[in-house]
Amino acid sequence: MITKTEITAATLAAALALLAVPVSAEEMGGPKPGKEKCYGIALKGQNDCASKGVNSCAGQSKADYEGTAWKYVPKGTCETMQTPNGMGSLTPTKS
Repeated sequence: MITKTEITAATLAAALALLAVPVSAEEMGGPKPGKEKCYGIALKGQNDCASKGVNSCAGQSKADYEGTAWKYVPKGTCETMQTPNGMGSLTPTKS
C-alpha cells in the first residue's frame, strides 16, 4: 500500500523535475526570429510578456496602447504602426 508520505514525496519530485526543464528565450520573453518588440500598440490585456514596470505577465496591460506594454510584430514594421497615441516604438514610451 502506498502511504501519504510516499505520495507527497513523489509529487514533490515531479514538481522539482518540471523546474529543471530548460526554457527557451522565446518562452522567457526573449527575441523571436523575424520579430521585434513594439511598444505602445497593444490593446488592453493583449500585451506579450511583461510591460516595463507595470506588470509581469502577458495579457495584463491595463489600458489600450500603454507605452510600456509591447507586442511582437514582424521586424521592420513597428515604427510604421499608427495608433491613436502616435506611432509604435522600439523603446518604451510614457504614453
